[in-house]
Amino acid sequence: MVEQLSPLAAVFLPGSHGNFVDGVGVSLSEIAPGSIVQLAAWPGEEKKLMAAIASVTSLKLADGAGAGGSSNRYSAFGFAPGKFLVSDTSEGLAVTLAAKVTTAIGSVTDLSHGRTAIRIGGAKSEWVLAKLFAVDFSLTAFPQGSGISTTHHDVFTQIQRSGPDSFDLYVFRSFARSFWKMLCHASDEVGYEVR
Repeated sequence: MVEQLSPLAAVFLPGSHGNFVDGVGVSLSEIAPGSIVQLAAWPGEEKKLMAAIASVTSLKLADGAGAGGSSNRYSAFGFAPGKFLVSDTSEGLAVTLAAKVTTAIGSVTDLSHGRTAIRIGGAKSEWVLAKLFAVDFSLTAFPQGSGISTTHHDVFTQIQRSGPDSFDLYVFRSFARSFWKMLCHASDEVGYEVR
């Protein structure tokens, strides 16, 4: 296996940045799931697709945008009716899911090579993200495990709440560097730490 260079390598500057006089409001880090897979069910096959995902990940999902779940290894959420983004800490998830999802049920697309995953966490993470996206990021409106797909200035972003005050953001690899810089600028005001 050839090690892949992160698209953030040139702009990833560990340490504290911005206005952190009163403490650090958020932490930013690149997470590197071994697999990122998108699945789409054909009309009427949504329940079979969700059963296939559950058989591999043990995550119970509801159909529709927003529904999601996570474990120590897997993370999954629906971003549109019959469409899911699933990640795994290990490689090979696309092959495993393709063995369960027949062409009569839907499609399986390995996005591992084409997406970059970024985590924002901390007390001010909801506030920073709300500066960028027209989304209610409060815990009641956006519970843990749930996810959405949205855009910021035409940069497609899939977001999942990964913890009480943390979010995982999946962006196209080709936009990752500019997205990271924009996220850092948005975090300047509250102070941020790159880990």
